[in-house]
Parts: sequence; structure tokens; C-alpha cells
Amino acid sequence: MQELNPPQRLLLGPGPSNVPYRVLRAMSTPLVGHLDPKFMEVMDEVCQMLRQVFQTDNRLTFPVSGTGSAGMEAAFVNLLEPGDTVIIGVCGVFGTRMVDVAQRCGAEVITVEAPWGQPVDLERMVEAHKAHPEAKLCALVHAETSTGVLQPLRELGEYLRDTDTLLLVDAVTSLGGVELKVDRWGIDVCYSGTQKCLNVPPGLAPITFGPRAVEVVQKRKTKVQSWYLDLTMLMKYWGEERLYHHTAPVSMIYGLREGLRIVLEEGLPQRVARHAAAARELRQGLRELGFSFYAAEGHRLAPLTSTYPPEHVAVEEVRRRLLEEYDIEVGGGLGPVAGKIWRIGLMGINACVQKVAVLLRALRDFV
Repeated sequence: MQELNPPQRLLLGPGPSNVPYRVLRAMSTPLVGHLDPKFMEVMDEVCQMLRQVFQTDNRLTFPVSGTGSAGMEAAFVNLLEPGDTVIIGVCGVFGTRMVDVAQRCGAEVITVEAPWGQPVDLERMVEAHKAHPEAKLCALVHAETSTGVLQPLRELGEYLRDTDTLLLVDAVTSLGGVELKVDRWGIDVCYSGTQKCLNVPPGLAPITFGPRAVEVVQKRKTKVQSWYLDLTMLMKYWGEERLYHHTAPVSMIYGLREGLRIVLEEGLPQRVARHAAAARELRQGLRELGFSFYAAEGHRLAPLTSTYPPEHVAVEEVRRRLLEEYDIEVGGGLGPVAGKIWRIGLMGINACVQKVAVLLRALRDFV
């Protein structure tokens, strides 16, 4: 068996994204125990930086040990009990996944659907809530990775502030790449993943629970169905008590610490502006090559562009050749647009005109 030697790819798909050397170096530093006092200091630093990136004062803000899907599951299993009602906006794969997870919790799910490529109509979400005021949660995907749609949130958060219903948001592809203001927008629970705009390898799911959400968890009548993701125990490890729950992935948390330092060194406004500028450059270049766009105008996600190649282009063959001949990864379509669109990610360090130029130059050989 030879030493592992994977190719060096330019990762311009829906994730993971390329990882900065600083993050890889941090992950290679010596291990300490997950209950070591020095590691507790690292935990506190990570939580504080996550609050800054989420733009929240929520005390309960930490990385779940697992990918973004573990963040989704942690949010639902802690907040929902059998018989609860939840309203979920669905306009792609990850809204559909929310529905599946909520149903597995025994909840009654009310869906508000929009065509793929379009955002969910917030007025319809409000109407659904007025018809079901008992709903414990309203849930939306902020950045639908399957379609490249950026979902408005603010108006729904403002409406729900004066109700007993929590707003739960999937920010897996948006955190660190587009504007996201958890406290100001009235978001009660928000989760993400490390492998997108934070430029850290997959394996952690940053999550934040506001005071209203923590109160819901504390008033549960039944045990959380997942032992591993049970917030009533996890908060005792990430909080002041430091009670052992599971062996935290120490090296991953080292990497997240460095990734967050990089984000905050640049500054959130500057980072959001850079992602937007790179997306504009990409879309202009794609138009010139005859590409068109899948996500609705005005709701296109900067870190991920969903695009139709020109009709004469063999969609999957060219995507394969980009990988094999140029070491460039772009993502394929999912669901009803499988084999029809590409999903091109410009996340973190890849959100720059230089990486866009490399991709456009390669595409000219095929289109």
C-alpha cells in the first residue's frame, strides 16, 4: 500500500472548498486531551469567534462534532417532540431534508413550497403560521446549495418575534460568505458547516441557540431522541461545568479556530463584498461563453452559482473532463436538474478573480 497522495484540485463545487495552509498547519499541531485546561481555553476562543461570525450574543454557540447535516439534526431533535407542529419552507434538497428530519422527530410538518430555483414566499410562510399559530418552529434554508438561491429571512424574523414560534435557519453555505445577522434578524437557531465559506475541512457544524430556543429545550417533557446530539448534555461540556460528554475532535477544533481567525482578520463586511465581486466576475464571464442561470434574478447566491451550460455542451462529460484534464471540480445538478446544470462554488479563498479566471480559461477549451 503506497503513501496517500491525492491530486491537488481546485475545488469550485458546492463544497468542500480548498483549505488555507494556515488551517492545515493548525490541524497538525500537537494534540492535547479534550478535557485539558489548555483545550478548554481553545474551546472558549472558538465559541467567542463563532458569536462574532454569526453576529450574535447567544451564550450557547459552539461547533457540533459532525458535518452540517449533524447541525441540522441537532437543531430539530432538541427542539421538537412528538406531536409538535413545524412549518418548513421547501425549494430544494435541503428544505426537503429538513422535512425528513422533522418527521423522524414525530412532528406534524406543514410545508410551504416554491419551485426549485425560486425562494420561498415569506408572505406564504406568515399565512401558514397564522393558520397554525401553535407551530413550535418555522424553518428555512438561507442558502439552498442545491439551487444556488439566497432566501430572504428578515421579514419572517420580525414577524415571529412577537409569537411563541422559533425561527430556525440553515446557513451551511452562507456563513462567512453572505450577510447573516442572527440577532438582528430574529433568528432563534442557526447552524452551518465548516467546509464551505469558512474554508475548514468538513467535520464540524457551528450552531447557535438563542434564549427562547434554550428555554424550549429546558422545558422538554421527553428525552431528546439522540444521545450524541442531546443539548442538555452538550451544553454542560461547552459551558462552565465542562462535564465529559464525548471525545471532541481536537484537531478539527484547532482548524476551526484558525479558520475563524482568518475570517475575522479580513472582516465580515469585506469578506461578503469579496464573495459578491467574485460572483459578478464569474457570471459575466459565463454569459460571454453562452451560459445562462438557474436561480432567480435578485436571489442568486454569491458563494454558489447555478448555471446552464450552452446547449451544445455535454454537461456531465465536460464536467468530468474539467476534473481529469484541469484538476478543477465543479458540482453537478441534483433532483430535477441533475445532468442539466452545474453548481460552481466560490467560497472563502476561492472567491477571487484569479480563481474565476482559471475556470473561465479552461471552459473556453470546451465551449
